[in-house]
Amino acid sequence: MKDAVLRAVKKAKETSKPRNFTQSMEMSINLQGLDMKKTQNRIKEDFVLPNGRGKDVKIGVFASGDLALRAKKENLSVFDQEDIEKFAKDKKLAKKIANTHDFFIAQTDFMTLVGKSLGPIFAPRGKTPSPLPPTASLEPILNKLKKTVKIKSTNHPVIHMLVGSEKMEDELLAENISEIIKFFEKKFEKGFDNIKSIYIKTSMGPAVKLEDFK
Repeated sequence: MKDAVLRAVKKAKETSKPRNFTQSMEMSINLQGLDMKKTQNRIKEDFVLPNGRGKDVKIGVFASGDLALRAKKENLSVFDQEDIEKFAKDKKLAKKIANTHDFFIAQTDFMTLVGKSLGPIFAPRGKTPSPLPPTASLEPILNKLKKTVKIKSTNHPVIHMLVGSEKMEDELLAENISEIIKFFEKKFEKGFDNIKSIYIKTSMGPAVKLEDFK
């Protein structure tokens, strides 16, 4: 499988026109023999890519005191209680904050307030914050989030996901993709028989079919 994935990655890059920005590398998996409306077939996963996303992620932190200071030193967006209350009153601003950040972290004693004030906006977007005790180190959770992609199914039998960026080495992208395919193979009752086809592409380029994924 790995050689086939590597060939597809190379072809996806070669057939993609140059852009004035770094494109993401994406994968689409078409499913078969599954009713995606059934709860047992739904997927909502924070998947840690072995070689990371290949691009910076924007992380927001709801915190105060020492944790807020440490987050600012990491150049993260920091929001305090006053900000949360402001976002709760301004839904348009809250949506903008949610849409312009990849992930959020919340000091544990902020979780209830964030959930009550911003849950209806953040949760449907998959942006519910990860809780962090005020005295905990930021490094482990930041390292994890920088490598994490969200895999979420809908009622339709196709799932789209980020697998890296076009600037990543082909071999590293191939490993990311291979690990995601293994995840899906284990996730479904019939394994590969529930996967109809897989396509790989840059964000603006044509889709390249993965010929052999088993």
